[in-house]
Formats: sequence, C-alpha cells, structure tokens
Amino acid sequence: MKTIPKTLTALALLAGACAAQAETVQVAVAANFTAPMKVIAEAFAQDTGHKAEAAYGSTGKFYAQITNGAPFQVFLAADDTTPAKLEDEGMTRPGTRFTYATGTLVLWSADPALIKDGAKVLGRNKFRKLAIANPKTAPYGAAAVEVMKALQVDQMLAPKLVQGENIAQTYQFVSTGNAELGFVALSQVFKDGKITGGSAWVVPAEMHEPIRQDAVILKTGEGNAAANAFMDYLKSDKVKAIIRSFGYEI
Repeated sequence: MKTIPKTLTALALLAGACAAQAETVQVAVAANFTAPMKVIAEAFAQDTGHKAEAAYGSTGKFYAQITNGAPFQVFLAADDTTPAKLEDEGMTRPGTRFTYATGTLVLWSADPALIKDGAKVLGRNKFRKLAIANPKTAPYGAAAVEVMKALQVDQMLAPKLVQGENIAQTYQFVSTGNAELGFVALSQVFKDGKITGGSAWVVPAEMHEPIRQDAVILKTGEGNAAANAFMDYLKSDKVKAIIRSFGYEI
C-alpha cells in the first residue's frame, strides 16, 4: 500500500476545513452594478471560498424590501443616502458603510447616428421616446431629471418619457429600440476603456449631484463571515481595478 505524503494530507485537511468554514452572503445590488458584480462574485468565490449570491434591482425598492424583513446581508446601493438612512434607522452594522464606486450618467442610443452633438439632440426633440429610470426609486433616474432641468428641456420632453423600473430595464428599452435614446449608466455601455455600440453623450458630472454608491453590511449580516469577507474584498486593489474597468470612479 502506498503511503500518502504528509504534505498532501495536510493540504487535504486544510481544504476540508476551508470548505467547512465557507459561507454564503446574500447581496442586494443596484441594477447599474450588475456587470461588475458578476465578475466580482466569481473572483470572490475563487479567492476566498465564500459565495456571494446577488439580487439586482432599484435602490428604492431594495430599501422597501430590507425594511420589510428581506434576508439580504449586504447592500450595494446606487446612492449614498439610502444606506445612510438605513444606518440612521439602526438596520446596519455600525461602521461598515463606505463608497465603493462613483457612477457616471450617459445619454445613449443604439442608433450610431442619432447622438452626434451631445445634449443638442434633446433640444431638437426629433424622437418619439426618451427612457429614464424611475427617479423616485433609482438614483440614475433622479440624476437624469436634474440634467433635463439644467438643460431646460424637462417640460418639453415630459410627454416623451418612458420610465424603467430600474436602470437595467431603462437600458433594455433603449437597446431594443422601444425608446430611441435614454439616460443609462456608463457601465452598461462601456467595455475595454470605451463606449461600445450606438452613439452617446457622457453627461458632465457637474450637471447633477454626484452618484456616490455606498455599500453597507446590514444587521442580518452580523456574524456572517462571508459578509465581512465580501466587504473587505470590495476594498481590495483587485476589485477596484475591476470597478474602474466598467467606467466607474473610485
């Protein structure tokens, strides 16, 4: 009978111990962060052994779900005010909130010829529908309203607005042609350092309140090793590079 080397035995025992200690964290993720979160979750599992299971949606709706007992343990919002509100209401683990990304708003069309001169396309008003995320529940939608007001086209364009439940649905409206253009997150149309497909106008940051996106561990995540590990992982240089690759600022 062959003798198993002690080093292999030790590694096997270590692997078994790690597997036994591995946990799963339930993460509520703002829809704009869908693409980077999928990459981060995969890397997180490979690097830590823990698992992050994500649900995607609008920040406002997640707030309602969390306050009504939804079993999320970490919240990645599309703003900084909603996590702060949860913090004030005693629904988070104190001291865990931080800004993991700053988002960029972009006016985008699947038609490569539609947006040729930036915001002027809105003033010309030669389109049927303009998509935005619901400004009451989605921070990117609220930013879009700010921009239209700053350009003084909000009243003129009001009859043409179609609202997505979240920024993911808003992007879908535009990508399928149900709306000729819309305000979406840069991360949804950004790849390999540039905007891919269609035509776009990147909205200057000074035209709306900063889209600071905060993460926080919820009360339900206290004592969950995967929740703590995931928040630490979000702050790593590896994850910061992933986030920047999708067009966010850190």
